[in-house]
Amino acid sequence: MGIKTFTPYTPSRRHMTTLDKTEITANTPEKSLTTSLKKNAGRNSQGKITVRHRGGGSRRKYRIIDFKRNKDGVPATVKTIEYDPNRTANIALICYADGQKAYILAPEGLKVGQKVMNGAQAEIEVGNCLPLENIPVGTQVHNIELHPGKGGQMVRSAGNSAQLMAKEGKYATLRLPSGEMRMVPIVCRATVGIVGNGEHALVNIGKAGRKRHMGIRPTVRGSVMNPNDHPHGGGEGKAGIGRPGPCTPWGKPALGLKTRKKNNKSNKMIVRRRDGKALAK
Repeated sequence: MGIKTFTPYTPSRRHMTTLDKTEITANTPEKSLTTSLKKNAGRNSQGKITVRHRGGGSRRKYRIIDFKRNKDGVPATVKTIEYDPNRTANIALICYADGQKAYILAPEGLKVGQKVMNGAQAEIEVGNCLPLENIPVGTQVHNIELHPGKGGQMVRSAGNSAQLMAKEGKYATLRLPSGEMRMVPIVCRATVGIVGNGEHALVNIGKAGRKRHMGIRPTVRGSVMNPNDHPHGGGEGKAGIGRPGPCTPWGKPALGLKTRKKNNKSNKMIVRRRDGKALAK
């Protein structure tokens, strides 16, 4: 898909862009694969705000995506490519030979009418899902499992892919989009190809109202708040932040503070971090 521009009949239209959506073949989702989506406005079960600047937004239905892809040996036909308001990637409606329907992430190059397959016997073609042990080294994959049978958890956003770098013993080594090199059990499944809708990151929002439709509320700088609202607040005129470095609203360092647990069990699976440094064993 390409980027669509507009005639600037208002100031906000001048820089606004959208995806042209030529790939989309259906405007209404499959009713049996949708469910209602409750709005939390960034609040937890106690009603306390845990994620700031959330609220409002357009109503939307959640599309139930098949991340597990565990219906093996049954060919499926791609019926439609659809927009999903809950994620950056587009989704594809597939229908198995026995009549069962499911949504999957639409990889780059997937077309309506194309056949896809799950399981160890599947061919190495775009949209097919199979264990890493059956995928050749060097292949681009997405929707990767971390635990066998749990379903894909990594590399699911638009335009992303991981590369299978090596296979040794019980583990396969993957290079993730961040540059991190990570080992994953070789029996975990992954889908062949690159996640579609790669131009998503090039879209210019253009106006504040479009962010509000997404359910994102305005963000205010800490330096213009009062001291009781933010560590950066207070002072006469345009004062500095009054600290050696920037802080979060709760007083924690905002830049450079390592937040990953040192004793995280999955540390042993990381071969090389995204900053290029080998992880200390």
